[in-house]
Amino acid sequence: MEFLKTFNLQSKNTIAVLCSFVSLCLNAQSEMNSQNPQICPPKTILEIFKKKESVLTAKPVKNNFFLVIPAIGSQPATGFFFGGVAQYTFKGKQESDKYSVANLGVLYTLKNQWMINIKNNILLKNNRIFLSGDYRIYLFSQPNYGLGTDIIPPLRDHDSDFSIDSIAQSMDYNYFKFHQTASFEVKENFYVGGGINIDWYTSIRDEELDIENGNLTYHYNYSQKHGFDDFEYFLTGVSLNLVYDSRDNQVNSSKGWYANLNYRFNPVLFHNQKYSNVLFTEYRHFIPLSVRNPRYILGIWTYGQFITRGKVPYLNLPAIGWDQRSRGGEGYTQGLFRGNSLVYFSAEFRFPITCNQMFSGTVFTNFVTASNSDTNLSLFHTIQPAAGLGLRILIDKKTRTNLVVDYAWGNKSTGFYVNAGETF
Repeated sequence: MEFLKTFNLQSKNTIAVLCSFVSLCLNAQSEMNSQNPQICPPKTILEIFKKKESVLTAKPVKNNFFLVIPAIGSQPATGFFFGGVAQYTFKGKQESDKYSVANLGVLYTLKNQWMINIKNNILLKNNRIFLSGDYRIYLFSQPNYGLGTDIIPPLRDHDSDFSIDSIAQSMDYNYFKFHQTASFEVKENFYVGGGINIDWYTSIRDEELDIENGNLTYHYNYSQKHGFDDFEYFLTGVSLNLVYDSRDNQVNSSKGWYANLNYRFNPVLFHNQKYSNVLFTEYRHFIPLSVRNPRYILGIWTYGQFITRGKVPYLNLPAIGWDQRSRGGEGYTQGLFRGNSLVYFSAEFRFPITCNQMFSGTVFTNFVTASNSDTNLSLFHTIQPAAGLGLRILIDKKTRTNLVVDYAWGNKSTGFYVNAGETF
């Protein structure tokens, strides 16, 4: 497989640096692990700026936490952007209730783009009802790079002049998304339910499309071949949802596992639609690595999305970075890899840096593969790897919410990320 040949000397040096970084942090923790937690209580970064309160005047612990942080950054799809992200974490009054999370993000870019995101993962009625939603309103633009993970040559080809920008094709469009599932507990931690899914793309404009002069684009060629209007299309459907969730805390899990199987049926309800079925599977597992210090954790996240029947429009094909929280594929820009099917795998080692839990770190690696049925490129034929490291800064003790800062290296690509809450 191609991914076994993609790590050259530069990639090995990157891994060596990451391993050295972890080794230093683990050595620094050797003394901390034996300390009594009562001697070294958790402390958030926000407490540095607060006056000390006596035990007698301390406020009671709340079962909710509201966070608002500015969002400033840059990526190829948007250029420079700024805005804000709000996150509300809460739980019921029962001791057994688990935390729920709702997010709102509003971003504006210097390309005159607006992105409004609303996400929810909510547990109700003493964890008996599980709601999961993803709503988006985008006035957007994003380059297309073609289908499959073979669009970037493996490093063994020694193509040092290759640039991802050389295969990018700019596109503007408006996007409305409404995905909401409701699942009900039928056995401890096991849920069954359904959902409604609406995707609507309009005002699509291929900036590089020039039919008269024979300049065709990935999006145009796919749309023509499979019978979709290249200006506007809908995808509407219903889904069957199966969920298992034994995580102790979905904001920052230290143990347990989560699995989700969602099968979507897309009937023909509007003009320019085709019948299709889409399968989405996801698995997350959190494994404590130390009895003495439960903050050493191995996290595993994998998901796959597959077009099992029919055809879907180009922009609805599975693509990296378009998962519910847009956290997949660190090291690569959103939408870089797209295909008829896509599989993603990530492993993350989380470890403490300070005894009081204010700072912790992570090293991670991920792999992605996408197919292209038009060129007979199968899944796992070409796999693109990435690796990175991150810093975690505690901002709420009760919910274990961290400010997350990650940097990742991919094949011919890098990425820098700032978020509230763990990557997965």
